[in-house]
Amino acid sequence: MMKRKYLAVLVSALLVSNVANAVEIYNKDSNQLDLYGKVVGLNYISNNGAEHGDKSYARLGFKGATQMKGPLSGYGQWEYNLKTSTPESAPSGNATRLAFAGLRYADIGSFDYGRNFGVLYDVEAWTDVNPEFGGDSWAKTDNFMTGRANNLATFRTNDLFGMVRDLKVALQYQGKNEGDIKNKDRANATENGDGWGVSSSYDLGNGVSIAAAYAKSDRTDAQSADKNGQFADAWTTGVKFDANSLYLAAMYAETRNMTPYGNKQFANKTQNIELVAQYQFTNNLRPSISYVQSTGKSLNKVADTTTDANSFNGGQHALVKYVEVGTSYFFNKNMYTYIDYKINLLKKDNYTRLANVNTDNVLGLGLVYQF
Repeated sequence: MMKRKYLAVLVSALLVSNVANAVEIYNKDSNQLDLYGKVVGLNYISNNGAEHGDKSYARLGFKGATQMKGPLSGYGQWEYNLKTSTPESAPSGNATRLAFAGLRYADIGSFDYGRNFGVLYDVEAWTDVNPEFGGDSWAKTDNFMTGRANNLATFRTNDLFGMVRDLKVALQYQGKNEGDIKNKDRANATENGDGWGVSSSYDLGNGVSIAAAYAKSDRTDAQSADKNGQFADAWTTGVKFDANSLYLAAMYAETRNMTPYGNKQFANKTQNIELVAQYQFTNNLRPSISYVQSTGKSLNKVADTTTDANSFNGGQHALVKYVEVGTSYFFNKNMYTYIDYKINLLKKDNYTRLANVNTDNVLGLGLVYQF
């Protein structure tokens, strides 16, 4: 009975994941394995060619847990994304999203290593909840510890080692991820030096929670060649209300030498804000509205490759700025559809033209089967 209790606690706490449903495919001798996935038929409608057309994909993963001696447990998770909007002859673009393994000791905490979410995303996840658009003012995949990344060692404890109920703390170390210049296996924007991060959240009760996180990393030689400094860091704080069918969340963050922009450059500083409101109706309809903005400060020049006459001379500029309006409708727990409209507030100017930033609105239409 005690083993089953530990295993149940472990499975319910298997790190950050957007898994809404899972199919148990094995459960025997204190070992459990769940399979999950989804198929998304997705189309974008926009005047911007890069943002228009078929964006469909499929996703498959598993998560498992095993009870070992006494209160010690083990767990692992793997998740793979498959693009389905390209011809079979084209380069796949498929990628592993998550792949980590770890140990958990009763109420003390868990430790895992692999490809996982950075601790900065612990706060960002509260506003990254929209049907399609959102959660991208500053969090990016393989961008230090702002989103999913490689080489992450993470320790997490709930209830602060059993001493403070509903207080969660995470400590994280990220090893260096530097591109191989010869093989070009990692772009400058996805590199990082050694770094560390910490996050904490607390449930105040009555549906209200608060959170904060900080991370600091060395920059690689290729990144620090811009002479903006040897370090990149970011801090963020957030608050959410989730009760009585109403969901409200707000996030503020600042980054330094971390956010890529323009032509392979990093912003000296960004200030980022995300606001989200959603309501769950009893008829399975869930509308949402959000505001997302990232403002770059002390930006470097973005030059025209043909002439300097129309170059962006640096300074301050909005890197991301839009309003999202959308809604999801759930037929049941396995099938839902959604429509999401991104009202782009960026203006067409020298910066957006030279940096190839989309300034057009985008409408997303999706139909999802998940398990």
